[in-house]
Amino acid sequence: MGQTEDIAAFSDRFLAALERGDPQEVRGFYAPDALIWHNFDDHAQTIDENLKLLAWMSRKLPKRHYRVLRREILADGWFQQHALEATLPDGKPFRMLACCVITMKDGVITRLDEYLDPAQAAPLKAL
Repeated sequence: MGQTEDIAAFSDRFLAALERGDPQEVRGFYAPDALIWHNFDDHAQTIDENLKLLAWMSRKLPKRHYRVLRREILADGWFQQHALEATLPDGKPFRMLACCVITMKDGVITRLDEYLDPAQAAPLKAL
């Protein structure tokens, strides 16, 4: 496999791990000092902070799916547009669009920049 195929396969495995919601599995995709930055608060989370959010999402939205709308492999990672789709506890559908730029080094994620509209996340605040 070439670098493009390796990164594409890695990104598929990463997304599948996020859907399964196992924080320890997801941690294995990141460098120990990786940062996860969000546009809506201009804050870079540590892996531990981000994995707490993943654990919360897994409890509140156990049936969720990331629908990839676009993915472009880059020399050092990938760019992705996706929709997080789930069912809220009251049975209503939930959908949140996001764009991520993922940077890798030595086969792991060193930075993930996530762009999303916090208004689309509003239904989650009630949970």
